[in-house]
Amino acid sequence: MNEPIKFSRRQWLANVGKATVAGAALVTFPGVVRASGGSVVVIGGGFGGATAAKYIKRRNPAIDVTLVEPAKTYYTCPFTNLYFGGLRTFEQQGHSFDELRSLGVKVVHDFATGVDADKRKVSLAGGDTLSYDKLLLSPGIDFRWNALEGYDEEASKLAPHAWKAGEQSVLLKKQLQDMRDGGTFVMVAPANPFRCPPGPYERASMVAHYIKHNKPKSKLLILDAKDAFSKQGLFQQGWEKFYSDIIEWVPLSKDGKVVRVDAKNLSVETEFGEIHKADVLNVIPPQKAGAIAELAGVTDESGWVPVKHQTFESERVPGIYVVGDATLAAPMPKSGFSANAQAKVAAAAIVSALTGKEPAQPTFANTCYSLIAPDYGISVAHLYALKDGKIAEASGGVSPKDGDAEFRKLEAQYGEAWYNAIALDTWGTRA
Repeated sequence: MNEPIKFSRRQWLANVGKATVAGAALVTFPGVVRASGGSVVVIGGGFGGATAAKYIKRRNPAIDVTLVEPAKTYYTCPFTNLYFGGLRTFEQQGHSFDELRSLGVKVVHDFATGVDADKRKVSLAGGDTLSYDKLLLSPGIDFRWNALEGYDEEASKLAPHAWKAGEQSVLLKKQLQDMRDGGTFVMVAPANPFRCPPGPYERASMVAHYIKHNKPKSKLLILDAKDAFSKQGLFQQGWEKFYSDIIEWVPLSKDGKVVRVDAKNLSVETEFGEIHKADVLNVIPPQKAGAIAELAGVTDESGWVPVKHQTFESERVPGIYVVGDATLAAPMPKSGFSANAQAKVAAAAIVSALTGKEPAQPTFANTCYSLIAPDYGISVAHLYALKDGKIAEASGGVSPKDGDAEFRKLEAQYGEAWYNAIALDTWGTRA
């Protein structure tokens, strides 16, 4: 990840734009099929599920596609950190499903509560049952409650994780706004794997930006269960430039691993017994695949979903495909871009399977922009291909540490353009 990028940023963005808007440049799949139909149920309306539903319907309009998603407006985690920094409103994170409906996708706002893989049926909380020929799950993540002693769902109402966009995001922002000047914002960062590897550190940057301009006597402490993190050198360079007197990062090797949480008293205890008191406590707990994946029988002992990397069909249950954060797809990270790319590959594989064709040989891409301060962005980008049936890194790296102010400003602009492009590709809407 610390190797220099082997292609220019302009070349990368040109390709990413083609991939996210046209869906064809960096993710390969067969052409449009219009022959036979069949039925596909997609569970989850995020970057993975909404993209899969859209691309299945586009490639074969005769397929009956139903998307199950409880939220009528889907709020994204990517770019929510900018909301904490005061650079975006929460409403800008919301996207509707109107475009999917216009394409003929049936959108059902309900919770999926069970999967009968033998009968190929999905049960919904409202009492309905959906039949399918193929099922695609994009369930995102759930939390391993009490993996940190004392941190359960009730505790998250006092010490929010805000790792799913929604009420928790609004709660954490309010706590930050209400924090006394001179207070301490404590963030607990998890061990790998977890959703959005750079996410905690971009959040720290945006919280520090808010503190710098609104609570200048306050501090931010990151207690980390790892000794290294995504884009670490770039983040720390930015922190030194903008927040040297605000952010303190404590890694695993310096007793950064939190083992116990006291949400009522807003304190945490580390592995070797040190107590840290917070004015605002943001605990990002250990994670696993979303609950419906376990109910469908596709998770393994790790709590994540092993998949066939050529198609993203479950290794455990035939006929069920899983994309996005829930999967075991390393070296691809658990990111919105990865979910979108994987969904296009799975959509193509499903269309091929329903028409009796062999799946294509896919390629994948991921890019992730992080904002450290207004007009100061950093990024990581990789291309992937199959090697011996498994996803392998082909090229890529992080943006250079010696980028000047204009370069960092462009990276920030590219990040905003990326979000608008992928939102348009996924839901047909943009901020």
